[in-house]
Amino acid sequence: MLNLDKAKTFLSFRQDKALSPDDVKAARQYIADYWKSLERFHPKDDESLLGVPKPYLVPSYDATTSFDYNELYYWDSYFMVQGMYDKEHQAIVTGILEDLMALFKRFKIIPNASRTYLMGRSQPPFLTSFIFEVYTTYEPGDKWLKEAIDIAKQEYETVWMGVKKPNERQVYRGLSRYYDINYLHDLAEAESGWDMTPRFNRKALNYLPVDLNSLLYKYETDFARAARILGDKREAARWDQAAALRKTTMNELMWDKLRGLYYDYNFVKQKRGSVSSLAAYFPMWAGMVSEKKAAQMVKALRRFENKGGLATTDTLPIGQYVLGSMPTQWAYPNGWAPLQYIVIRGLERYGYHADARRIANKWLKANLLWFNQHKVFLEKYNVVSPEKPPVKGVYPSQTGFGWTNAVFERLCQDYVDRPL
Repeated sequence: MLNLDKAKTFLSFRQDKALSPDDVKAARQYIADYWKSLERFHPKDDESLLGVPKPYLVPSYDATTSFDYNELYYWDSYFMVQGMYDKEHQAIVTGILEDLMALFKRFKIIPNASRTYLMGRSQPPFLTSFIFEVYTTYEPGDKWLKEAIDIAKQEYETVWMGVKKPNERQVYRGLSRYYDINYLHDLAEAESGWDMTPRFNRKALNYLPVDLNSLLYKYETDFARAARILGDKREAARWDQAAALRKTTMNELMWDKLRGLYYDYNFVKQKRGSVSSLAAYFPMWAGMVSEKKAAQMVKALRRFENKGGLATTDTLPIGQYVLGSMPTQWAYPNGWAPLQYIVIRGLERYGYHADARRIANKWLKANLLWFNQHKVFLEKYNVVSPEKPPVKGVYPSQTGFGWTNAVFERLCQDYVDRPL
């Protein structure tokens, strides 16, 4: 009977059927209620937990498991506020951004998370995007913008453009890599947020990642944007030039015109990596690709697209089920909310609205299928077979789940509340 119920639930959400507000009502109410269990406030250091000035959100909470979060995470936080840009949530959204900036001011790095033992690395840098979303939504003023962007500039220069310990990230032709102060490949891979992934072949320190350098291009264009707002045309021109140089170098090293995608670059071997992944779409999100490249990338999207959304890589990694190999949860057949969101925003930026809506619809339905059956959201999903559990990683699979909930709510706002 359970399998029949599953089949009925799945069949009721055909791919060609748009979701209605009633279809997602219960799930959105669960999300709205769940935020309370994720909110923490730790203004003072407590053993390994670092103090930050304002309340923040943790990725998940489940009283029945031994695996628990109490710390603030860098890139999780950016995605967890995506469904919250309204008056009701202004305090928590702006407070989380203030916490991230407070960590930088105190430690000269925004750590992986607010733990003393996670200070040796950071996470994918979304600080300027976070700043501009707060600036445009809540209008705190140009003085606030200048102070916030000055912190982001320091993070850019100190952490991401550093050339020696404790921040030896800029290593080849002005491009940067993921890093960890312990100089271990697996810990550098953890800085990518993709822990673990086949992208780097367990040699993350050897690669210039396409997503990281796209994020740094976004920083440079955001710095130029801020300079124009603040009336400094000369500084804006300098940042435009830095962004243009990064784009040229990335196109030379990372763009594969035959496959129509960007690839991470192994600067030690001086060749592109072979793993096709959704990291390739960060340049589109950042606005650094030509219309011609964008068209090729949209064509290549079919390699990742499945019943429940976009798989993280296009194929099963070699060694996925080899005894003793490292589990790669950031790979096929798993899909992750932040990556769906990045691709969808990139498609919208270049005018591919129908493709963005189709992928959003698939992802929402995959999330909803699991929620209707199990009454929880997951950290990640099996997008190839949405009725089946995702492939596990090096830590236990989590339910809850902060960034999944937030992206679900944001996509409901963008595509269910505003139908065609």
